[in-house]
Amino acid sequence: MTLSYLKELATYNLWANTIVCGWLEQIDDTQWKQNIISSFNSIQETVLHIISAENIWLQRLNKEPKTIWLQNEFNGTKEEHTKLWKKTSTDLKSFIDNFNENDLNTKLDFKRLNGEAYSMPFYQLIAHVVNHATYHRGQLVTMLRQTGFKNVSSTDLLEFYRKM
Repeated sequence: MTLSYLKELATYNLWANTIVCGWLEQIDDTQWKQNIISSFNSIQETVLHIISAENIWLQRLNKEPKTIWLQNEFNGTKEEHTKLWKKTSTDLKSFIDNFNENDLNTKLDFKRLNGEAYSMPFYQLIAHVVNHATYHRGQLVTMLRQTGFKNVSSTDLLEFYRKM
């Protein structure tokens, strides 16, 4: 794994998240909070989960001693969610853009949400963050369609490469 590739993934992640935020700006609050059976119970809950995961990984990657799981604390509006998501994705990209390639295989010690101690190389953690968001963005496409929103487009990695 190279830093150059991880930078591409971070750019892709920001690109795809920005597209999804654009979709979210087009839906109303009823669609935003509509109960839908998926990993989470609504578009809002799914978006907050993605933001929370990116945010806590940024805290861990930056070796912050005390991490905050936003899903337990953040109660913002749809607009505040999309603004925070864009900022978190931008901050993740910035972290990766400034990362020292010599440290990619260095293990990061962290605690999972259940308190369990864990350790993984930086490159695996960064790849995981992007992959995790990709998984849940796919769920959002299905959820949006279930609320009647049809104005979705591809956020696939291949589409990103075609537009580069």
